[in-house]
Amino acid sequence: MKQNMASSMRSLLSDHSRYVESFRLFLENSTEHQCMLEFIEKKLPGIISSIGNGKSAINILSVGGGSGEIDLQILAEVQAKYPGVTINNEVIEPSGEQILSYKDRVAKTSNLENIKFAWHKETSTEYESRMNEKKEFKKWDFIHMIQMLYYVKDIPTTIQYFHSLLEAKAKLLIILVSGTSGWARLWRKYGPRLPLNDLCLYVSSADVKELLDTTGLKYQIYELPSTMDITNCFIKGSKDGELLLDFLTETCYFSKTAPLDLKNEIMEELKEPECSKEKHGKVFFNNNLSAIVIEP
Repeated sequence: MKQNMASSMRSLLSDHSRYVESFRLFLENSTEHQCMLEFIEKKLPGIISSIGNGKSAINILSVGGGSGEIDLQILAEVQAKYPGVTINNEVIEPSGEQILSYKDRVAKTSNLENIKFAWHKETSTEYESRMNEKKEFKKWDFIHMIQMLYYVKDIPTTIQYFHSLLEAKAKLLIILVSGTSGWARLWRKYGPRLPLNDLCLYVSSADVKELLDTTGLKYQIYELPSTMDITNCFIKGSKDGELLLDFLTETCYFSKTAPLDLKNEIMEELKEPECSKEKHGKVFFNNNLSAIVIEP
């Protein structure tokens, strides 16, 4: 019986519309975007301070650019740092839907006259294969991979490939969940019992740091404190709570399909101080991110 219960669990990514709905709720209930924007406004200007020195054009590659919200903030900082310089911004993004949202966002944004956009509907691996086939080794002044390494099959190869495309003064920026976050703890403990989708890997900044240390690449890590209000997860019958639980466990209809013992353990775990903090009667999950800046 227990076996059957477990096998009825399926990955959240297998139900696109539910994934989109739970992701939207996650953004509404977390400081995910705010903490990234704060990093972009306060720290990025220093990080990109020499990427465009003496150049008439700056080439930027966005790997997994999504709907472009964060990309446009990054571009605004580059423009502010290098006024009037042409920026070639190329985007790798496998979702046609996201590319449409991105183009729509660009159409509605002013002051982009000196930025040229190009979109490639493909995964980072497909981009790499296509470039290798064409024997094209275009170099970039800034490459960023924001919240996308979870969807990459071979992380070491991917980081190494994009690192190899950096110009002499360029930077590679990776943003993903911190090794100290509630996510990393949940994944370490319960990953093997959740419906791991081929499309998604449990990877945190701790894994990337370990990888960079073994390859000897030079990098700097910035911690971006972030929280997510998961109070609704503990309210029986709350639709929002159920969607947030789906997002936390990456499981479709987790509260309905998970075996009772797993469900109880995870609900307990979510209240542990390493995962969440209680404040004013609300429960805030540790959604900390790390920004890793890799040198050429």
